[in-house]
Amino acid sequence: MRVLVCSLILIAGACRGEPVVDAQSLDQKELAALVDSLMPGVAKATGLEFKSTPVTAVRTREQVRTYLLAKLAKELPPARLDGIVTTYRLLGLIPDTLDVQKLFVDLYTEQVAGFYDPDSTKLFAVAGGDRAQLRLVLAHELVHALQDQYVPLDSILGSTDDADRLAAAQAVLEGQATLVSLTAILPGQDFVNDDGFWENFRDQLRGNASSMKVFSTAPLILREGLTFPYVQGAEWLRWFAKNHAGDQPFGDRLPRSTEQILHPDRYAAKDMPVVVRFTDDTTGVLHEDTFGEFEIAVLRSVLVGINEVPTQVAFGWGGDRMRLLASSEGAALVWVTVWDDSRVAARFKTQIADRLAARVRPGYRTTAEALDVGGKAGVRVVVAPTAWARWSALPGVELR
Repeated sequence: MRVLVCSLILIAGACRGEPVVDAQSLDQKELAALVDSLMPGVAKATGLEFKSTPVTAVRTREQVRTYLLAKLAKELPPARLDGIVTTYRLLGLIPDTLDVQKLFVDLYTEQVAGFYDPDSTKLFAVAGGDRAQLRLVLAHELVHALQDQYVPLDSILGSTDDADRLAAAQAVLEGQATLVSLTAILPGQDFVNDDGFWENFRDQLRGNASSMKVFSTAPLILREGLTFPYVQGAEWLRWFAKNHAGDQPFGDRLPRSTEQILHPDRYAAKDMPVVVRFTDDTTGVLHEDTFGEFEIAVLRSVLVGINEVPTQVAFGWGGDRMRLLASSEGAALVWVTVWDDSRVAARFKTQIADRLAARVRPGYRTTAEALDVGGKAGVRVVVAPTAWARWSALPGVELR
């Protein structure tokens, strides 16, 4: 659940390896001058020239909060947000009592150090931030402004029917901004090939997270969703820079799934997601989307009770689709996954689906069963009220 391209205090702090210290914000004139001074380095590191100078402005944290509320209402309207939240609750990813909208805005208000708004094509710095981090923050946002001059950010970020593909695209946008901003600020360091830096970056990120009150207490799915585009995105961009030097990772080169982000060999092999679709009409459908490998990995961590998300080993994910349906007894979730072969499908069922089925939710029943989906090995998970009328007539699925 992300609504803008931005720089996070947590990420900037990890790059510096020092805690955030409040400082007075720049005035508008100083901000514009600093942006002008950073543009040549950003352009060189990206390999693209600015077509125009971005408009800049300073915003207070209260103004940022107001902006986030408006952005959230636009990009995650109540019905869609309710669908996502209900799905997460049924899977045990967030507690039933959590006010997700408030937490989401609190997370960004705490974390955002700067942001680029594609709607207004303006670059904003947040008042009261750390001046020592401001150069990195502005360089990061300048990359987004530059991206927007060459690719349709609004179109890329506006997808509402495939969250996994959107997460992959966001990882490329934020990964490029993270890698390029570092290169622009410290042009003498080889960030593409410096494995030691990125190991330290991840360690610092974990350390800094504990000092962020809202972030450190948020559910794992929200914490990981917030940092995934930056951390895994930067790793993927490092791989892309080594294997596609001089190319931009957009258009036909944009990854189609988080599986391709987490495992670049799947991207190189052109292992495209299988398109899974329900065959029933949409009567009573509250929400429909795709999870993808990354969120499945988070779910596995939650189910086994660990506070980290191992992603080194590919799951063998082929594709998936979930549908949330209304009923008089409560919302019902039907989730169908498709796998590369029967072996990995069985592993998913044992490690994740069966664990879901073993969880107790009052008034609900959860099932997990192997399923043939268009000749491919699949698994269907259903989390629905015990008295749900459609237990005997579950939605059909097909591959497209």
